[in-house]
Amino acid sequence: MKKKKPNTRGSLHPAHNTAEAHYQLGRTLLAKGQPDDALASYLKAIEMDPHFAAAYHGAGNVYHAKRQLDDALTCFQKAIELKPDVAVPYNNIANVLVEKGQFEQAIIHYHKALELQPDSPATYGNLAVAYYGLGHTLEGKNRFDDAVNAYRQALQLNPQLKEAYHDLGMLFLKQERLDEALTCFNKLTELDPRNAYAYNAMGTVFQKKGDLDKAETYYLQALQVSPGLPEAYNNLGTIYKDRGLPDDAMIYYQKALQINPRFPEAYNNLGTLYRDKGQLIDAVSNYRRAIDLNFDFAEAHWNLAYALLLSGDLRKGWREYEWRWKVQDHYLHDLTQPLWDGTDITGHTILLHAEQGIGDTIQCIRYAPLAAACGVRVIVACQKEIARLLKNVEGVDMVVPYGEPLPAFDLHCPLLRLPLVFETALENIPAKIPYIIADSSLVTAWKDKINKVGGKLRIGLAWAGRPTHLNDRNRSLAVSLFSPLAKLETVSLYSLQKGEAALEAKNPPGNMHLTDFTNEIKDFSDTAALIENLDLVISADTAVAHLAGAMGKPVWLLLPFAPDWRWLLDRSDSPWYPTMRLFRQPSPGDWESVIDMISDALRLEVSRWKSQH
Repeated sequence: MKKKKPNTRGSLHPAHNTAEAHYQLGRTLLAKGQPDDALASYLKAIEMDPHFAAAYHGAGNVYHAKRQLDDALTCFQKAIELKPDVAVPYNNIANVLVEKGQFEQAIIHYHKALELQPDSPATYGNLAVAYYGLGHTLEGKNRFDDAVNAYRQALQLNPQLKEAYHDLGMLFLKQERLDEALTCFNKLTELDPRNAYAYNAMGTVFQKKGDLDKAETYYLQALQVSPGLPEAYNNLGTIYKDRGLPDDAMIYYQKALQINPRFPEAYNNLGTLYRDKGQLIDAVSNYRRAIDLNFDFAEAHWNLAYALLLSGDLRKGWREYEWRWKVQDHYLHDLTQPLWDGTDITGHTILLHAEQGIGDTIQCIRYAPLAAACGVRVIVACQKEIARLLKNVEGVDMVVPYGEPLPAFDLHCPLLRLPLVFETALENIPAKIPYIIADSSLVTAWKDKINKVGGKLRIGLAWAGRPTHLNDRNRSLAVSLFSPLAKLETVSLYSLQKGEAALEAKNPPGNMHLTDFTNEIKDFSDTAALIENLDLVISADTAVAHLAGAMGKPVWLLLPFAPDWRWLLDRSDSPWYPTMRLFRQPSPGDWESVIDMISDALRLEVSRWKSQH
């Protein structure tokens, strides 16, 4: 009689054989699309054999698919505990940790999986996703380069991995590494010529490069491959917005939403169109719809803040404005001291730090006396160009230019957070002026320069802001537009313009005499001293306008049809600067009408000036 061979597949214990049967049944049921029944079989296998690692892993996969993440973690952890030398559970537990936002722990588990299975391109791809997620957190700062390296390792192992080319290209796009992004998307279209997402992404690359025509070509190619791709319609909308054709842009945004009514990016873009039209109720409605669909949509929150502030609803606007930290990068991430929330800080030292443009710094340094009144020592960190000027602001004990070492301090607050801390509304804006005083010795020195020119109504001009400002294309002018002002008698024009646009003052229109001392301006202390010797400042939306307003000088501000939030809508004065007068475009791009209004107002001003001199 032949001897029966032992069962070498698993344990000889009969309970395991039964557990194995339930485990295999679970796999079959899962393959047939019956996850609940599969889970029941896996759990039955575990009940019969509590040491059955594969059954724990199978149950973990089902729990993960059902979005029961804590149960999935428990099962994967048990599988690892029972069989610590198998790579797959480490990878899968890391996938769950990524979904829970626990990126550092996920990275540890991915690396363990790669120790056990170093030739897994999928695991490298997953590791890249974890590094990318960590790069968006305060703790992780920027780990995007680690993500890039992980994607490259995945592609080295499998050069046909289409998802890695797509994801790496999108990462390069985020980093503004446009040529490298384009290389990835080109490779993706070689592997998959009908990949509409690749063509759409290539359009985004060219749009960022400023080549709108080529961008449009790729967006249309994406739609040729996939006519129902809402992302391509949305991007076409941004093309037409950038071209200054908002009505055409709206058609594309609405088409995107017809295809996908749950598309938060399209609602956000539609909101911005309404905001730029001055239709703030519609703007707010669309931003809120975007946020309802994706609460963590930081850009929509920031845009909502902008619309609320522009409408005058300051208290709600400041709260939403805190979302800007999720959108923009800032050295706030490097500060370990607590962020001031308005609680009692008597006897401490606070760092107030500039975070955006110089105009924002000038506008919000008005809060330094209020902070000092809370019984603290106030240190201000700001742009070098304005550091010397801010030393004389009431309540400021010390000014540190950017780039210099910071002294010890107990807590900090970005300048643009102070309106939130002090619960600023339209009715309680701290508008005691002047709160910036020009240095008296510099004022005297500049007075001697100006006296050499002769006695007329002295007007300072600034026509262009910082080119990197998001709305600079709409807010800045050319100096030639001011030429009608030169025709007025008893008017002497002085350039206050710095930066690249200052070159225009070297060659003004033929009939325009523009005195230009700006080569002698070292920083804003000199600008302030020059302004102090003028009768009037006429400016585009620039730091110069803020400075003149903070000094209590008469200042006329030229505003685009869609102005910055601080200038509100439909009013000719500013609650931030009592000596400021606002001149608004009646329609987008119509600076000629604004100059006509300025010219008419200036004739009256000249008449008054003559009667007093």
